[in-house]
Amino acid sequence: MSADVVIAGGGPNGLMLACELSLAGVRPVVLERLPERTEENRANGLVGQVVRMLDRRGLYERLSGGPQPPRPGPSFVFGALPLDLSTLDDNPLYGLPVPQRRVEQVLEERATELGVEIRRGHELTGLSQDDDGVTAEVNGTTGPYRLRTRYLVGADGGRSLTRKLSGIDFPGVTTDSTVSRTAHVTVPAALIDPATGGLNVPGYGTIPPFMHHRTERGLFVFAPFPSGPPLLSTTEWDPAQTGDRPPLTVDELRESAQRVLGADLPISPPESPGPHLLRRLTGGNTRLAGRFRDRRVLLVGDAAHVHSAIGGPGLNLGLQDTVNLGWKIAAEIHGWAPPGLLDSYETERRPAAQRVVMHTQAQSALIAPGGEVTALRELFMELLADRRNVQRIADMVAGADIRYDMGADDAHPLVGRWAPDLLLDTGNGHVRLAGLTTTARPLLLDLTEDASPAKESAAWHDRVDAITARAQDSAPPATALLLRPDGYVAWASASPRPDSHERDALRAALARWFGAAG
Repeated sequence: MSADVVIAGGGPNGLMLACELSLAGVRPVVLERLPERTEENRANGLVGQVVRMLDRRGLYERLSGGPQPPRPGPSFVFGALPLDLSTLDDNPLYGLPVPQRRVEQVLEERATELGVEIRRGHELTGLSQDDDGVTAEVNGTTGPYRLRTRYLVGADGGRSLTRKLSGIDFPGVTTDSTVSRTAHVTVPAALIDPATGGLNVPGYGTIPPFMHHRTERGLFVFAPFPSGPPLLSTTEWDPAQTGDRPPLTVDELRESAQRVLGADLPISPPESPGPHLLRRLTGGNTRLAGRFRDRRVLLVGDAAHVHSAIGGPGLNLGLQDTVNLGWKIAAEIHGWAPPGLLDSYETERRPAAQRVVMHTQAQSALIAPGGEVTALRELFMELLADRRNVQRIADMVAGADIRYDMGADDAHPLVGRWAPDLLLDTGNGHVRLAGLTTTARPLLLDLTEDASPAKESAAWHDRVDAITARAQDSAPPATALLLRPDGYVAWASASPRPDSHERDALRAALARWFGAAG
């Protein structure tokens, strides 16, 4: 084998998967057709569960530039309707306003530290499979060659060649009724509200920053990111504006903003050095791969699912795909994977993708023009007055409502869910749970009085790290937790001294997810 795993695509998803595989002791090779990282910025931040996931790999501090742990935001939007998150008991919407190109840079730096081989200027052109592996046909910087690998993962985007070569269909819908225009611009300083950072549009009013603002004529967004010129975006529903057109200009964006707002907004090109975004998108795609796996070929991120970008769910979904998949492939390669482990990737991640498809389509409906939509929005606002509905929507958008089937009938309420953040005393000082998960290994966290869960896990010591500690919270949500590498709870106990039934359940969970005892 030339490599344990070949990853087609060196964007955030491919690089994150490479990091996960390397942490698990697997040799990945990343193929990226671009000779160097693109300066184009496809996203302006991360939102949702992915922020906490990056924190648990030690990457949040690199991206945020500060030592403070992630904190949820006080507000968000759903379909251009405001969500007041300040009253929630458990606010799941964490945000990290970092451009995608910076995310790629940090992930590439981390992959390089871990010894990942990244081949830039190398493109997958063909593949064939047999019972033992995959042969990848590659066009490299010096010509074509072949790579032999145990598994091949397509992280090569919505037009994934990996998916097409594997014969995996990509059903869904394509629309061509919208035109979205986005650009970095210069806005007169006098129009910025010093109190809120909002945009005071003469003849219209103040538009809050970082919020989708709907009118009867379209959608408007003003995003004054601190690291560069503000980003301005419009969306219009006008089939007459679709089709082939010359490249977008700031003047065209200004005209679009005037139609959407009914008022002139004096914007001009940015004065600071680039690169600057200037992009027009027509229509959109909502598609879900017919399957996420074809024998030894698997798909992650946009190669498996594409949807509207409203609410910024793309990287939240795709990066969590990679963290779910990486340790499972590694288990297969190392030979300890229990039956069906790799199949659980699609079993778990397809429903997550389906929920993103559902809620982005719902939001697209809520931002459309028309009196019927306005009436629907009024009804929706009444529903959002109930914080239980706000909690439900926030959990859905963040991906915090996911509960995987861990195969336990009488399980603790945390089983199948993302492990809560905990502050712990391990005897060597205080540490957050995130400080114990940077290695991406399974973890048995034992806070019991008798340390019996840690003793039960000893037979899996080559695969599962056991840590005994004391919780700094006076009422921790559990006294013991078995965490998979992706941060989800496979077993939990609330007892200070787990009984024989609970210990049997722990051994069953260890075997179900991490194979037979060594």
